[in-house]
Amino acid sequence: MTIVILNTGCANLTSIKIAIKRLGYTSQITSDPNLLIKSKKLIIPGVGTASAVMNILNQKNLINIIKSIKQPVLGICLGMQIFCKFSEECNGINTLGILNNSSTILLKNSHLSLPHIGWNYITFNKVHPLFKNIQRNSRFYFVHSYIVPVNKYTLATTNYGISFSSVIQKNNFFGVQFHPEKSGDVGAQLLKNFLEI
Repeated sequence: MTIVILNTGCANLTSIKIAIKRLGYTSQITSDPNLLIKSKKLIIPGVGTASAVMNILNQKNLINIIKSIKQPVLGICLGMQIFCKFSEECNGINTLGILNNSSTILLKNSHLSLPHIGWNYITFNKVHPLFKNIQRNSRFYFVHSYIVPVNKYTLATTNYGISFSSVIQKNNFFGVQFHPEKSGDVGAQLLKNFLEI
């Protein structure tokens, strides 16, 4: 049993692996279905486009495997957005359907620029093991243009023109819109909390 980082072909796989190693854990970057099923924890990273990631998951026949996994799964940024049933990105694409809503463009009418890049605050909606030893209104590092709207599975929100889900959980599926591997000590603490759930 190991921690698996799903190889989605995106750019930040190694930085997540290094962040996990700093916490004293070992992980493996792979898309091998057997290793995903046997993993202790699964992390789905996200840099790139929804269509590119979904194409890889389709080609490797991983969609139903991911949806059937019972151990904790963490989606990071795009990895969280594809938990939705649909993404507005790339003229619209069907995604995993773990959440029964759509990932939408962050700002349709605003003076703020896209993508949303940099440090921003998250506001906890409830007490949760993911937030252990993390102070309220902590800042994390974001890079994204699409969001998961606030919904009943939202654990924390962030505001950039509008409020959006920055942390979600549905059953064993956890998601963060920010990049914990790029968020310094507070990001490391959140990763540690996930690995210890």
